[in-house]
Amino acid sequence: MKKLLKILIFLSLIGISIALLFVGNGYNMYKEALKNTPLNEKVLEIRKKENYTKFSELPQMYVNAVISVEDKRFFKHNGIDILAIGRAAINDIKEMAYVEGGSTITQQLAKNMYFTQEKKMIRKVAEMFMAFKIEKNYSKEDIFELYVNTIYFGDGYYLVKEAAKGYFGKELDELTNGECILLAGIPNAPSVYAPTKNKELSIKRQKQVIDKMIENKFLTKDEANEILEQAE
Repeated sequence: MKKLLKILIFLSLIGISIALLFVGNGYNMYKEALKNTPLNEKVLEIRKKENYTKFSELPQMYVNAVISVEDKRFFKHNGIDILAIGRAAINDIKEMAYVEGGSTITQQLAKNMYFTQEKKMIRKVAEMFMAFKIEKNYSKEDIFELYVNTIYFGDGYYLVKEAAKGYFGKELDELTNGECILLAGIPNAPSVYAPTKNKELSIKRQKQVIDKMIENKFLTKDEANEILEQAE
């Protein structure tokens, strides 16, 4: 029994040491990124983009759809969502691979601004530190606004206004509810869900987002059915 306890303690110490190594390296990556380009400069750079869209210009249906499908506790957490990370960890263990990260909108913004899209644990830690920094210095509305002006929508569109014009030929305030919801679902996998790639799959994704909106009480079933009927 004592021997087993010693083995467990030894393995625990190894696990803690590895975790501390990741945290240390991730923190160094975060600090190096800020050293190269301070956060306020990076934000200013994004806001100077042509076709940049402010939060107040976004349709509420689009905002609700993005929150539902990307980060339902966005307005409640401080940069990371412990529940989402726990769920992702369980799914990763089941798959024996890094298939889900549990990233919040703030973490995704941090990644888009400073880090690569490659799935590495050290980058993930750096991303978390950056998310805390962003949340400390910017409002939720600012963060959401920056996010939709940095994510990839497919077909060369990196800003939500460009995606609305490119896919629907409309300004954001001209989009139907169904189009807002479809647009919210594209960034998850633009090469699959962009309507120019596969219309059938983009509609399927739209329905997935609608289901999430019902689950998160942004839509009733009757409202959802009405949106789907109008989209047909």
